[in-house]
Amino acid sequence: MVVIVMGVTGAGKTTVGRLLADQLGWQFADADDFHPPANVEKMRRGIPLTDDDRRPWLERLHTEIETWISEGKTAAAKNVVLACSALKRSYRQGLGSDPEVRFVYLKGSAELIARRLRSRHGHFADEKILAAQFADLEEPEGAVTVDIDAPPEEIVTEIRARLGLTSLD
Repeated sequence: MVVIVMGVTGAGKTTVGRLLADQLGWQFADADDFHPPANVEKMRRGIPLTDDDRRPWLERLHTEIETWISEGKTAAAKNVVLACSALKRSYRQGLGSDPEVRFVYLKGSAELIARRLRSRHGHFADEKILAAQFADLEEPEGAVTVDIDAPPEEIVTEIRARLGLTSLD
């Protein structure tokens, strides 16, 4: 299974995703690590990415997801939590329609997320691109939607309960 923890920058995808993976004993991957250097540089300068910028990144992620699912079917289960913005419906469709792919949407207000971004240091994406991310966001249908106005541990507990992941799988 691949659980994609999605949302805008600053929603807590990496924090929640790592905690979820740790609790389940699963692998964790951050989609930011798959961006080409040019994308990272644009975001570092506060320039929102375009669909053309995202296309090779999404294709690479799709390939990784297919590999993880394939490996999980042929070997001991390889389950992965992937932190990925997945802002648009077309992006999510490109990432995977396999029933082994589940989306968890971390939902929060622009004000809450902007406050978080102002206190975050050492990440290439910051408050400058938040408005563009909210503009691009197409809230998912069929995803597990979790309000982020709670501590990460509570968010992970809710995700596990709603996905039926109550024990190490």
